[in-house]
Order: sequence, then structure tokens, then C-alpha cells
Amino acid sequence: MKDVVWGIIGCGNVTEVKSGPAFNLAENSSLLAVMRRDKTKAKDYAERHNVPEYHDTADSIINHPEINAVYIATPPSTHLHYALQVLAVNKNVYIEKPMTLNSDEAILLSEALKKSTSKLTVAHYRRRLPMFLEVKRIIDENALGDINSVEVKMFQSRKAAFIADSESNWRINPVISGGGYFNDLAPHQLDLLLYWFGEVKDFSGNSSAEGSQPNVATKISGVLNFENGISCIGNWNFIADETEQKDECSISGTKGSIRFPFFGNEIVLESDGKKEILKYEHPKHIQQPIIQSTVNYFLEKGENPCPIEEGIKGMQIIDAFIK
Repeated sequence: MKDVVWGIIGCGNVTEVKSGPAFNLAENSSLLAVMRRDKTKAKDYAERHNVPEYHDTADSIINHPEINAVYIATPPSTHLHYALQVLAVNKNVYIEKPMTLNSDEAILLSEALKKSTSKLTVAHYRRRLPMFLEVKRIIDENALGDINSVEVKMFQSRKAAFIADSESNWRINPVISGGGYFNDLAPHQLDLLLYWFGEVKDFSGNSSAEGSQPNVATKISGVLNFENGISCIGNWNFIADETEQKDECSISGTKGSIRFPFFGNEIVLESDGKKEILKYEHPKHIQQPIIQSTVNYFLEKGENPCPIEEGIKGMQIIDAFIK
């Protein structure tokens, strides 16, 4: 395979700017076809984004003779279903987060991947953004010294500001999303913690559905203990007052500290009595860096930017926190 030829299953809002255009902008990559159940909307998308083909069935993408990789961008409830079909025809998969409804489904997907000749990458695109690569550099180069505190806080009002628009509010329908806003936003945060700190020794959490429908967690807390001795405390509240909204990660060590938002663009670094603010401009098509890394991986020119094993661990943590 000299080039990756893509098909998209589910060309909804997330593909408009964040991801869709990047498949044509990446080297050795092209987007041949898109699919949406509403064929009129699929056609509209294809025409606006100069995509040669549009379809209204997933089979048309999965079994297309020229497509060798599929981007699954539907809601989580159909991720496993479509991914298993793609793997069955030995095509590569780039799958949106959360990669499945729960960790049991994630393990099923992993077993199917082992039996195929395909490759799979989870779309945790923040791993490849310069801002979060800088956080990793600071940690890896021991710039903070011995880390003694990691804390994640996310307090949002009932309509989380970071949620992409959709025609139906499926993100708070657990049958479709697996949970609520936590299941949509926390995967970004938890995945970065795994990326920065490595293997998790143990984790535990709890949640409540206060002010919400049954089975939709609105207040969540948890603890992650990593094999390297670092511990992280996380607190999420999706029914917070608008005046109390917060998105912050703070990492403190014996030499200094950093503080930053997961859905923002600046890092506050404090060390040796000095304070420095590092600002970043995210790419217009924010998934482009990881899509390029995924293309390279599919073409055997690089490592997997987010393997399924790490995706499974993230899903297991989510399940434990919202049990």
C-alpha cells in the first residue's frame, strides 16, 4: 500500500472542520467517499468538501474496492458494529473516541483486531497537538522535578461549552453515548494522563446522577495511581453554576508546576520563582497531526499514535468512575 484511500462512515459535524478536510491534506492520503444515512446530507457534504463519492449505507464504504482505510465517526453505539465489519474485510480503522460504549465492547474489538491483518488507531488527537507534546516534554525531561501532585478539574453548566453541536442531544442518551457529557469529554483528559504518565497501577471512582436522568452521571470523582508512583485526583461536575465553570489540570513537582486547560491553548509554567505563559495556536483541522501519524502508521512509516490497548485502559477507567 503506497497511499491511504479513505472512506468516512458518519460525515456529521465532527468531520466538518476538525477531521474531514485533513484526510486530503495529509501526505499519501486521500478521501474518496463519505457516508451518511441521509443521502441528501451526504451529497451536500461531498460537494462542499470536494469528495468524489457519497453514499447512504455503510456497506458501500466498507466494501468499496478502492478504499483501504475507514474513519468511523458515528456516535459510540455503532462503533463496534462498524469496526468489526471493517476488520472482517481486512481494512484499516481510525475510530472516534470514546472508541466503544464500554470496556467490554473495547475488549471484543481488540480480539477481532488480533484475528485480522488490519491496523487500528483511536482518534485521541490531543496526543499530537504541540501544546500537549510540550507538557509531555516537560514531564519527561524532569523539568518539574519529582511530581507530587496531579489534579484534574472540569466544572461545566448543563450545556457543556466544549460539546460539538448535533441535531439530537445524543450525548446524554446512555444507549447511544454510553453515559453523558463525561463520556464525551473525559476520554480526552484520561487519555492524555495515560500518554504522559504511562501504566496505571490501580484506579477507583464514583459518580451520581444528581439533577439528571437515570444512568447519566453528572458529578464524577476518581483517583488514578500510576506504576511510577504518581497519583492523580479528578473531579467533574456537569451541572455546575455558570459562574463556577472550570477546565484545569495542575501538575506540581519539587522544582515547579504547570497549569493548563484541556480545551484551551496556554500553559502556565512556574519554576525558580518565575512565571511563564506559553501560548499555542491549534491547527485549523485539529485532528490533522494525528491523522498524518495514523497514515504513516498504516503505511509502516511510523508507530501507532494511539493503540487500542491504551484505548481499552481509558474505557476501563471511565466504566469504573461512572459505575
